[in-house]
Amino acid sequence: MNEWRISIDDAELMKRIFGSEDANIRILEESYGVEIRERGNEIVVSGDQCSEAGGTLSELIEIVRAGETVDAQKVHYIISLQEEGKSYKEARLDKGIICYTHKGKPIKPKTLGQAAYAEAIRKYDIVFGIGPAGTGKTYIAVALAASAFKSKQVEKIILTRPAVEAGEKLGFLPGDLQEKVDPYLRPLYDALYDILGRDNAGRLREKEIIEVIPLAYMRGRTFDNAFIILDEAQNTTKEQMKMFLTRLGFGSKVVVTGDITQTDLPRGKKSGLKQAMQILQGVRGIRFCYLKAQDVVRHDLVRRIIEAYERAHAQGLDEEDEE
Repeated sequence: MNEWRISIDDAELMKRIFGSEDANIRILEESYGVEIRERGNEIVVSGDQCSEAGGTLSELIEIVRAGETVDAQKVHYIISLQEEGKSYKEARLDKGIICYTHKGKPIKPKTLGQAAYAEAIRKYDIVFGIGPAGTGKTYIAVALAASAFKSKQVEKIILTRPAVEAGEKLGFLPGDLQEKVDPYLRPLYDALYDILGRDNAGRLREKEIIEVIPLAYMRGRTFDNAFIILDEAQNTTKEQMKMFLTRLGFGSKVVVTGDITQTDLPRGKKSGLKQAMQILQGVRGIRFCYLKAQDVVRHDLVRRIIEAYERAHAQGLDEEDEE
């Protein structure tokens, strides 16, 4: 049987490489169909793909030696990069700090797709971040908005979402209009609170330096020196998307995020995001960034679910049943 070996003299390092309950090693074994065992101060990889698994393990060891924490998401991502002939180390994702949370934790891209997305937002006035759930589209945009505000590149942060019901009608929900639309805006609040802190974000909202508003409230307004984020853009109509994009004023930046596979618009209504993808490709000053399943930074099952749905779509298995 083929074998690949490497010596590790540090017991604590060995523990961090293997992960909690050997979780990191189990991922490598499952992915490459190999057996990985600790023998004294050696890690031994046995199996037909021991060289491939060993290459990934070597990079994992370098990352751990550099002081980075390695979890299941990172191991899966390293494997996906290896399959594409790329290196996590070459990506230097650890160097691309966007900003720090209110608790001092650095926020940085976790995948090459996220890094390209963040770089596009820095460079272009209008950026579309399109991809499945869990790829950090909204969180990275909010982090960059906070960074731009702290460095005085912009004077305001505007966060908005279309209030499209997924199976419920606004009129049936309790409370006044603000209370009815708040559930749609909650993910934006959560990102703001994590990055700026609840109290600080609350004060900035009271001063209207930060506005979190339904998309319909933006009609007729123009935003200068602002960082504007439209979230869940797949649920905009064609008219809403055009209205939103034309709110851009001088010194402002716009980020549009969405997942075109999860549209809650009524049957027969074309998504404004899908139309914008067709109409605005190639327009100078606008950049489209497409994140993929491998950019998912949630539980690994999220990535597997997305990949399963993508396979089903490719095979035409997600067509709606006829009534």
